[in-house]
Amino acid sequence: MVEANTYEDLKFIDHTVVTTNLHESSKEVALLLFESWRNDDLELVQFKSGITNKLVKCTNKRLQDSILIRTYGKKSDVLIDRKREITNIRYLSKLGLVRPVYCRFNNGIVYGYTPGRALSIPDMSNWRICLLIAEHMAVWHKVNISNEKESTLFPGLWKWLREVPKSYIDPKTDEKFQKNFKLEELFNELTGLENELVKIGSPIVFCHNDLLNGNIIYEESRNKISFIDLEYGSMNYRSFDIANHFNEFAGFECDFNLYPSKEFQKKWLRHYLCSYNPDATITEEVNKLYREVNKFALASHFFWGVWGLVQAQFSEINFDYIEYARLRFKEYYNKKEEFLAL
Repeated sequence: MVEANTYEDLKFIDHTVVTTNLHESSKEVALLLFESWRNDDLELVQFKSGITNKLVKCTNKRLQDSILIRTYGKKSDVLIDRKREITNIRYLSKLGLVRPVYCRFNNGIVYGYTPGRALSIPDMSNWRICLLIAEHMAVWHKVNISNEKESTLFPGLWKWLREVPKSYIDPKTDEKFQKNFKLEELFNELTGLENELVKIGSPIVFCHNDLLNGNIIYEESRNKISFIDLEYGSMNYRSFDIANHFNEFAGFECDFNLYPSKEFQKKWLRHYLCSYNPDATITEEVNKLYREVNKFALASHFFWGVWGLVQAQFSEINFDYIEYARLRFKEYYNKKEEFLAL
């Protein structure tokens, strides 16, 4: 079980990274954390693929050692439980599943760099890599990280939905919101979706909840997969984690023509189940899990759709969150009848 006070016990540095001077301000954190490091030895590179935070890789060229300095996005704590994230990282790092977290500062954390490359969208359907992902997800789903066995999915969604404003300050954002969304309908829709999915009885396990291509690292020399960025990690329905991963085959562009076929999913699910429980009655379990996963794909669309609506009012990152939310809800309604009928 997770140790008590793991968030409070983590080293704290009283420093605020200024995003308008990201590299120099991040470097200051590294020098405060590792007092033996020298300014001239450090090389910083910003990773710009994320749409929540500012992420900088800091490499000590003399020691050939790298860390990641993540500065939280504006108001992102509305969406993310930072204490839970740090507690999860500290527990999973002891199991060798993630790199350790070194410290927290006023508006972020410093943690270990995972060697390898982030997957591309085509990698997501590369069968050799897919097998590794299925195996690794099975390992994560067997981690006994918490005494809590309640899913965070619907309590979190209700909390997020209440954060969606009735109007947005930016006129273009508000125009698109008013044209495409009605808050009352979203509340009613969430009630119906929760009633449908809770009765399925999908097992509640520890889930990553955000297995898009950028959060999956492949180390070619070791033929190894790692999952990074635990911001949304929590106890959740197993089928949500798998469904969300399948939805992410579409990428941020939301090309849902890339959503995996029934044949592909069943092969993937068979490998996952063999890894999770070699003694399972596989054929029966695969068919059952296939139906569950596709129903939970709807929850994944709802989850990231509402996330986009919340981010649209706070985030300073250059990304069209309202358009992203529109595309996720469009696919939700496109597939709702088909998937719930399975």
